[in-house]
Amino acid sequence: MNKKTIIAITILIIAIVFLGIKALGNGQEAESASVLISTNTEASEVQKEGKSLTQEKTIADKIEVVHFHGTHQCWSCITVGEYALQTVKDKFPEEYQSGKIVFKDINGELAENQEIVMKYQSRGSSLFVNAISNDKDSIEEDTTVWRLVNDQEKFTDYFENKLKTLLGK
Repeated sequence: MNKKTIIAITILIIAIVFLGIKALGNGQEAESASVLISTNTEASEVQKEGKSLTQEKTIADKIEVVHFHGTHQCWSCITVGEYALQTVKDKFPEEYQSGKIVFKDINGELAENQEIVMKYQSRGSSLFVNAISNDKDSIEEDTTVWRLVNDQEKFTDYFENKLKTLLGK
């Protein structure tokens, strides 16, 4: 075979492989689009995502915001806890003072905290929100906050909207 034939066959094989992958992926285009949207870290997109996750839930009688961490924390772990607490204190002062919103900072490595670690099924540094309605827990880990840790304003906007939605505001 000459060089031109080899190049033509190579291009043909690449085209067939590409078309095959494209055909297999057609059913997954909607899923891929939603993944792209959910990984967008713009505050408006994150806020929409947070609202859609919590809209179907009933209004909480009480909210527990629980920040789990280890004894030795990195900057991100410390910051997520600080931003969450500051958001609760600054944006929901009445609810915080009355105990309607409770913030807990839990070292998951300490033996005395193992019961709450098991209740929340925490596996390391994490932020959980428990929207309690009619004495029933609705515990969710909030992983979105980690994408916003580098921007306090976006973090606060997102977390405030999430808590407002849970409170029915």
